[in-house]
Amino acid sequence: MVPEINSRSPQNCRILVIGSDPGSRETLLEPLRWEMWDARGVSSSEEAEALFDSWRPQIVLLDANPDPQGAAWVTNIRGRLPHASVLFISDDSGTDAIITGLDQGADDYIIKPFVPLELLARIRTHLRIRDLHEQLVIANEKLKELVDIDDLTGLYNMRSLYQRLEFEIERGRRFGRDVCVVMMDMDNFKSVNDGHDHLFGSYVLSEIGKIIKANTRNIDIPARYGGDEFLVVLTEVNEEGARLFCERLRKAIAKNTFVSGEDSINLTVSLGFALVQPGEVLSSKELVRRADHALYEAKRTGRDRVCTFVPNNNVHALPVKKIADPASLRRPKKASGG
Repeated sequence: MVPEINSRSPQNCRILVIGSDPGSRETLLEPLRWEMWDARGVSSSEEAEALFDSWRPQIVLLDANPDPQGAAWVTNIRGRLPHASVLFISDDSGTDAIITGLDQGADDYIIKPFVPLELLARIRTHLRIRDLHEQLVIANEKLKELVDIDDLTGLYNMRSLYQRLEFEIERGRRFGRDVCVVMMDMDNFKSVNDGHDHLFGSYVLSEIGKIIKANTRNIDIPARYGGDEFLVVLTEVNEEGARLFCERLRKAIAKNTFVSGEDSINLTVSLGFALVQPGEVLSSKELVRRADHALYEAKRTGRDRVCTFVPNNNVHALPVKKIADPASLRRPKKASGG
């Protein structure tokens, strides 16, 4: 269903009049004020460009005849304000001038002297077109979100993950920052579906998605890799930070009891992570493959644990060592003689 057009507040309609003649500018500005629109007039390109970024007009009235300078103006406005409507206001009523103005990129051509009510009607038309364009942009963003987001968990799906990961790897290489991929797999998840039903299994996966979201930052990229496997891209994190994240996530899931109706279960997860090594030129797929090897090692060595990928001559993964209790590190007292 196409969304309805929202009523536009007059104060939100920003209209810029560009013209060197003060009288002509005021003639254009006066009817715009009747509508309570936020209308401003400038006499030079310097004044106009100062408003392009700070004020961002939605409609630009160019009080000039179509000529090479007018063409340059339209090109400049299009480059700075790609979605603004540009209207030529000209005293040249010749067919060639009208065709030239429209071919130069203007959205409309109004001949002077004009009827103020007609000018306002034309501007309202362009504002309606802009409303429709904005709604189309919003609709496209929502469609893109539907494509990128996994319905069940609310996390990213793999359709767009590799592109995002490639971007983060390149950004990390450029600015000397670490990028980490964490692979996570539910331990013995088959028992959830076998001992309960698939609806409960879907509920568990959706809850896992919430736990992952709660433990990641806005700059991280959590995704559902497929089935009961998940992948998280950690940005601007070192090995110790990645290890702490994995342990925190593992413990958060292990201590959670998944309850839905009469069904309940406690589960554990295995995690493996890999970082782009300093100076490495690594593809996103290779980094994921390394994290997957670390995950396999966590599964192989007993599950419910975290492993990290350690590259050497024989590429393999090693379990992450748990941080010892500080009390156990105290030097033992010497036995008294006797």
